[in-house]
Amino acid sequence: MKKLRRILVAIADLHHIPGGALRRAAELARATGARVELFHAVTEPLTETRGARSGHTYLQLTSEDSVAAARKLVERIARSALLEGCSVQAIAAWDRPAHEAIVRHALATRADLIISGTRSRSLTNRLLLRHTDWELVRHAPVPLLLVKSARRARKAVVLAAIDPLHANAKPARLDGRILDTAQGMAAVLKGTLHAFHAYVPLTVSLAAGFGEPIIWDSTAAEHAHTALVIKEFTRELRKRRIPPARRHLRLGDPAAELDIVAQKIRATLVVMGAVSRSRLQELFIGSTAERVLDEIDCDVLIIKPRAAGS
Repeated sequence: MKKLRRILVAIADLHHIPGGALRRAAELARATGARVELFHAVTEPLTETRGARSGHTYLQLTSEDSVAAARKLVERIARSALLEGCSVQAIAAWDRPAHEAIVRHALATRADLIISGTRSRSLTNRLLLRHTDWELVRHAPVPLLLVKSARRARKAVVLAAIDPLHANAKPARLDGRILDTAQGMAAVLKGTLHAFHAYVPLTVSLAAGFGEPIIWDSTAAEHAHTALVIKEFTRELRKRRIPPARRHLRLGDPAAELDIVAQKIRATLVVMGAVSRSRLQELFIGSTAERVLDEIDCDVLIIKPRAAGS
């Protein structure tokens, strides 16, 4: 895992302290000596409330005054006790849309990690990703940590979700990056590392590829497919010295099985990959990612393939 030197925390709501995101940033900063940057993109003019005998009036600020007002609010968040002992910088900039502003700032400052906090739905108490979060999943130039829990875990349990057969044209080297990052996070957080992969029967895979049901009975082919999955999964993890007890190979729907395993081992962080391709394929991949991110209750670290030449 690349050494963390600069952690960018995206601040969405200036009037809400994102406790979970700040807590995760502080934990990583204290362990690595990284600098924490709190960044808010001002996408529209702010308003200022002024009192009067007849009632309150609201004055729309200029872009310059809006940025100045936003910076003061970000500085207030930076003074949170959660960041005590960390080197913190508060930044506000007039830029939009928000996800592009975050990406531009991350590139300009050479951030090593972006952290974004999710918000809970009032009725179901599940956690909701904003439009900005989904755009960051697709376009973040560095690893993206989506904080889904504000609680502080007693013990870090990191679960790396890999795909040793590289389904859906997933880049082969991405699994290595996922495992490197997960191993590094487990070391930094002084926790344990687990690995996960879920696969479906060969007939289901073929049917999905051709887009129509396939009537085919080949027990030998199914056994060969299962043996190949086990072989590749074991080979990848043996190199990392991950003991068998921490290897979780499951047969079934990947999103559902990942949630089951994460709950079983009480994972505090799931490290997984994301691939952005054509617009049509992106919709399919986004649908799968949405199920995973909606069902999992712990934090998720999204890793992207390296750009060509990087």
